[in-house]
Amino acid sequence: MDELIRVQELKKYFKTAAGTLHAVDGVSFSIQKGQTLGVVGESGCGKSTLGRVILGLLEASGGQVLYGGSDITRAKGEERFRLRREMQMIFQDPFSSLDPRMSVSEIIAEPLIIYKQCAGRGELDHRVAEIMDTVGLASRLANSYPHELDGGRRQRIGIGRALALRPRFIVCDEPVSALDVSIQAQILNLMQDLQQAQELTYLFITHDLSVVKHVSDHILVMYLGCMVEKCPAKELFHHQYHPYTKGLISAIPIPNIHRRQEPVLMKGELSSPIDPQPGCRFANRCPYAREVCSTTTPQLVQVRENHLVACHFVKEINGL
Repeated sequence: MDELIRVQELKKYFKTAAGTLHAVDGVSFSIQKGQTLGVVGESGCGKSTLGRVILGLLEASGGQVLYGGSDITRAKGEERFRLRREMQMIFQDPFSSLDPRMSVSEIIAEPLIIYKQCAGRGELDHRVAEIMDTVGLASRLANSYPHELDGGRRQRIGIGRALALRPRFIVCDEPVSALDVSIQAQILNLMQDLQQAQELTYLFITHDLSVVKHVSDHILVMYLGCMVEKCPAKELFHHQYHPYTKGLISAIPIPNIHRRQEPVLMKGELSSPIDPQPGCRFANRCPYAREVCSTTTPQLVQVRENHLVACHFVKEINGL
């Protein structure tokens, strides 16, 4: 299977009054064509920033983004304009990401008009109707406005807009977190059907592990801008090796009153992502932390096939 996206030591820093915020700090991974990489972690860990830097919505502070083997990290002008057609984003909030002054058909038609994809009005209307049908929007809603629709239909508009230019790669930034559970399932099933039909590649950002398990081929766990664990999706739910990942997995509710699972409590204060010192950023909350954890940054090591973990004592903790 061919590789579509490769991220190498990607960094994004922000200048603040208190110092330099390390939002994304040396993250590396690759995504194969037609697959989904799930990115999980607590709010503020850098998931959304990572997706925006990959798409060029934010400029990288360091590292590289390779798309189809070509470095696009600092693409500008005509090259960036061309890439926008092939790389799209589905935003978290299905209301604020839509222009309230535009109707459903106008929102979906906008990228087609900007990129001059249709020869005339008739072809444009046909293409919009085709996209609406693809994402499950009734034709009677073509002249409706976002405020007249529920969250599920709004998100379908956002998906339709992202699909309008027939992209190859889509960053899904928590696309179902603002929706009811029943609607979440519909949207996730729709996205998976579209992926299979159009050979789409996803970077799926979420804080909900039950969702990421359902849609991902591989999962990357982030903590305060750093990657702490990465492995195939099925593997993660059977073998977690980083203490932070163990805590995340144990927090998933089990719908079985006869089966109890004691949560792995993560105590202590969060480390500051502003001008962080060398060392493991999870050390303040880790029950296994030792002196070296506060002075030396752990490197990613392979503990099983395609399973990477950044922890000084991963083998000792897990009896490997």
